[in-house]
Parts: sequence; C-alpha cells; structure tokens
Amino acid sequence: MEEQYSIDEILNAVDDLQNFSKENKSNKIITNKTISNNSSDIPSSTLKLIEEAEKTIILKTQSE
Repeated sequence: MEEQYSIDEILNAVDDLQNFSKENKSNKIITNKTISNNSSDIPSSTLKLIEEAEKTIILKTQSE
C-alpha cells in the first residue's frame, strides 16, 4: 500500500518533530536541575554556576 502526502503535511510533520525535540531538551534540563538542588554535597556557589549555565542553554535552545 503506497500512501501519498502533500508537501504541507510533510512540512507540518517536520515542524512537529522539531518542536518535540526542543521540548525534550528543556524537560531534561529541568529534571537535572531538580536532582542537583537536592544534593547537599554540592557547594552553593557551584549550584549557582550550574543554574546560570542551564539558563544560558535554555535561552539558546529557545532562540533556535
């Protein structure tokens, strides 16, 4: 069975995949941040550096 798709349908599918990929990246960063904050072995200054780096990554991924 051969299916035919319009160009618009293909482009919409590609957009959906790209948006899905960006959402997964953001979710992984948020999950890692939660885990990092619960660990008492990490100095607070290091946690601040990690949070700043995560914010930078999130801003870069949103601007793409």
